[in-house]
Amino acid sequence: MTQAELAAVQAHLRRLFDNQRIALVAPSRRNASIEIRIGEEFVGTVHRDEEDGDVSYAVQIVVLAEDLAQMN
Repeated sequence: MTQAELAAVQAHLRRLFDNQRIALVAPSRRNASIEIRIGEEFVGTVHRDEEDGDVSYAVQIVVLAEDLAQMN
């Protein structure tokens, strides 16, 4: 994912979730997942896909069972 794509996806997610603390973090290794963070908290990944000339970005959100236990 290019820096321009990263910035565009980050801006979209910030608007979509009305949260300016969302940050996309580029990996140190090429072709690794882009991390989604809210503040210091890791919340998921973004993957770029290109098929038949169409580009899409898949967001995967991670919820740990131990985090759910803290909600009770």
